[in-house]
Amino acid sequence: MKPILRWLALLTLWLAPAIGQAAPAGPITIAAAADLHHAMDDVVAAYKQAHPAATINVVYGSSGTLTTQIQQGAPFDLFFSADSDYPRQLAAAGQAGGPVTPYALGHLVLYSASLDMHGVRVADLVQPRFGRIAIANPEHAPYGKRAQQALQNAGIWEAVQPRLVFGENIAQTAEFARSGSAQVGIIALSLAMDAGSKGSYVAVPDSAFQPLLQSFVLTKHGADNGLAQDFERYVQSPPARAVLAHYGFNPPPAGQP
Repeated sequence: MKPILRWLALLTLWLAPAIGQAAPAGPITIAAAADLHHAMDDVVAAYKQAHPAATINVVYGSSGTLTTQIQQGAPFDLFFSADSDYPRQLAAAGQAGGPVTPYALGHLVLYSASLDMHGVRVADLVQPRFGRIAIANPEHAPYGKRAQQALQNAGIWEAVQPRLVFGENIAQTAEFARSGSAQVGIIALSLAMDAGSKGSYVAVPDSAFQPLLQSFVLTKHGADNGLAQDFERYVQSPPARAVLAHYGFNPPPAGQP
């Protein structure tokens, strides 16, 4: 077990009476944005230390694609989006079983497995030496939409078009950059911080794109599921917040709707 998971497991057990120690063991399925892959795996692992009978499955993908699946009846009990607009859409359509709750602010980085990215700016990517550039599909991936905004704000969106490689979600985009299918990836900080990543990364200024306010919602399908309700409470507890902070997610602004 990772050191952070040992510490979080102990903290979770200590706080268990306050966050639902007797949670039902019935299964739940969570739909989660791909930038959460490592963080959510750790959150679930820490939760199950206190609730070993709980069955929790997680499906990762782009927030837009997961939203469409929920709208079409996919049996997800909780939805963690990389963009608050998507769970708000579900709530507006009567497909939410609870309020839309912000849980984090996401961040973009320029990542490369083969190039030294220290000191590199978004505008520098126009240079041919940076080769192919991977971004998530802006049509349904919030991190891809923000990558497009950053490239547009740098004035190089049109110039780099022939060199762009699009991932279906941000996790696939990160893999393109890790494998060398692209020399540079504009990816989530949470994925660049993965201990298994090689290479280097540099932050994209948050001022270069619309804020990545990330929110979750209990779906209509999960509204009566006790385990889903307990996990919803858990992700707002100190152990879960510590996991998100470990992967570079800042807490959302106080009072953010």
